[in-house]
Formats: sequence, C-alpha cells, structure tokens
Amino acid sequence: MRKFLVVLDDSRECLNAMRYAALRAAHTGAGVQILSIIPPEEFRHWMGVADLMRAEARERIEAHFEVFAKWMRDKQGVNPELVIREGDPATEILAQVKADTEIGILVLGAGTDKKGPGPLVTTLSRNSGTLPIPITIVPGDMSKERLEAIT
Repeated sequence: MRKFLVVLDDSRECLNAMRYAALRAAHTGAGVQILSIIPPEEFRHWMGVADLMRAEARERIEAHFEVFAKWMRDKQGVNPELVIREGDPATEILAQVKADTEIGILVLGAGTDKKGPGPLVTTLSRNSGTLPIPITIVPGDMSKERLEAIT
C-alpha cells in the first residue's frame, strides 16, 4: 500500500498538511504515516533527566497524534500510524523515507509568515531533485473547503 508521510509538529501549517494527507489517502485507498521528530537539543543541557524529558516528549506527541488519528479514522476512514524519531528533522525524514519503501509522497505544510515557508520546506525543497519520492507542499493558509475541493 502506498503511504503519505506527513510531519507532526507544533506549527500551525501542520494542520493543513494532516488534512491534505488524510483526504488524499481516503480518496486513493492509501495509508497515512505520521512522523514526529524530537530534536536532540531538547535533552542536551539536561543529561541527568534526559530519559524523563524524552518520555514526556513522547507522551505529548502521542496525545497530539491521537487528536489527528481520531479525526482521520472517524471522518476519513483512514487509520494512520505514528512513527517517532529523534534527531535533525530533515535527516530523520529522509531516513524514514528510506526505511519504509511503502512511503510514496511526503506532505509538508508551508508557513505563511514573513520568515518564509519554514525550515523543513526550505531544506527539503532545495534537495527535492535527489529525493526518492515527490513532495507535496500544502499552503498553511489554504481553507478547509479549498483543501477538500482539490483532493
């Protein structure tokens, strides 16, 4: 089965990327894999409590995931899977794509502020010519209705 890989983070544009991936998966019979990445710098200064912080980060991610997963299951009939990795986000996304050959498309949400589309979109789109799969970049300010219409 082909899967859409979408990144779960704390950004506002993440919501549109999740919606797009779920809608496309529902319309094409594909799956959704949600990847959340814990940056290593979260634990660097607190070596004594790193395991506790790591566990708390995983709990936050799992709670956040459950909100999206429930919506995907209830509204779209898609049962997403969660993958949690630690490290540099761009590096970990590429590692996950290589690790799971069923991933067919990477879906990223683009930020809408003056800083640009965001570090992941910037980094991965620069290297898109060498990626093993296509990237779909979903505008962060696209309406829910427009997303539904194009998927």
